[in-house]
Amino acid sequence: MLKTEDIIIIGAGPAGCATSLFLSKAGIPHTIIEKSTFPRDKVCGDALSGKVVYVLKQLNPAFLDKLSNQPQSFLPSWGVKFVAPNGKSIDIPFKSDTSKETHAPGFISKRINFDAELFSWLDKNYADIKLGTSLNSIEKTNQGLVLNLENKDGSFQIKHPKLVIGAEGDRSIVAKNLSDIRKENDHYCAGIRAYYSGVEGLHDQNFIELHFLEEMLPGYFWIFPLPNGEANIGAGILSSAASKKKVNLKKDMLEAIANNPNIKERFKNAQLKGKIEGWGLPLGSKQRIISGENFLLTGDAASLIDPFTGEGIGNAMYSGMLAAQHIQNCIKENRFDAEFNKSYDKAFYDRQWDELKLSHTMQKLVKYPWLFNFVVNKAHKNKALRETISCMFEDLDLRAKLRNPLFYIKLLIND
Repeated sequence: MLKTEDIIIIGAGPAGCATSLFLSKAGIPHTIIEKSTFPRDKVCGDALSGKVVYVLKQLNPAFLDKLSNQPQSFLPSWGVKFVAPNGKSIDIPFKSDTSKETHAPGFISKRINFDAELFSWLDKNYADIKLGTSLNSIEKTNQGLVLNLENKDGSFQIKHPKLVIGAEGDRSIVAKNLSDIRKENDHYCAGIRAYYSGVEGLHDQNFIELHFLEEMLPGYFWIFPLPNGEANIGAGILSSAASKKKVNLKKDMLEAIANNPNIKERFKNAQLKGKIEGWGLPLGSKQRIISGENFLLTGDAASLIDPFTGEGIGNAMYSGMLAAQHIQNCIKENRFDAEFNKSYDKAFYDRQWDELKLSHTMQKLVKYPWLFNFVVNKAHKNKALRETISCMFEDLDLRAKLRNPLFYIKLLIND
């Protein structure tokens, strides 16, 4: 009979909670190890993509009702605004037809609220939750894995679990101890985030905004509206580019707010709330091995953040869902070995690699501001092109056009 300590989830963020919720739905006992207590903050862009909405629908559509009924914490978002280096912008709805939608296709919420909400949904009938408990290291022995843990009462061990799920984000102890994943500056992004009140000109349908400012390329600046009249303001840049150009991201962001002609007027009455904080984003711009002998990696621990938008919560929860499905197969076949766990990697990359690869291509296009300006200028003038780009959010085959040089040649011919 399966014991709660046979399946160990390290981390109770979006990836860990998604894994736990799907395991509980399948009636599988497990243990969650979380170093913090809730509510707790996490530095993030705070956008909850359509992939988050999809995963929650698979769990229980009532979860979306809960988000929709808390406007003080969860703001519905209906699209994204792209602003080219020349200042021209296009609004791209997340859904081309919203008439059949019962909920918004996306939300924006501070992580202190979203993570606490997710955590509150965990089912203690199946999840043994150990808060305030840190994983210090993992040992490989002939009998299996040994987890070295610590809480307020002291150090202790969990010996020989059948499966450990790394869901504790960037700098994952599970990934560090058991996998070959390491930080690579060409596949890693530096990000900073601040909360402001009084930012003007926010979209009436709460579109998130990505500004590719000339002075910040190949990075970008964002404005995400939040509940209660606040906004998440931030910037991100590839770590290799930041190192090469000796970028001070905080300084560049504040200078853009103070001096950029398309930004500064919107901040004339804005006030910074709290501190500007930074964090790292391990990007899914290369395929990695995300499982092995007695372990799986999910979310940021598996380096699954979208390379173009920097959004990570969607892939974190999606990978948690697939991890739970795979765990059911492990239990059914009584196999937890590296060879069997390869099917988890395959399941994730079969469904998500085309999207991640495309996002990586779009990330590289930002190095050519003239091309970005050209496409946005054309879309700004051409309603049919705007609708095509909007459909690309829903249809990966259409989105793949952006990787095809013929797409740009046709735009040029039809100028």
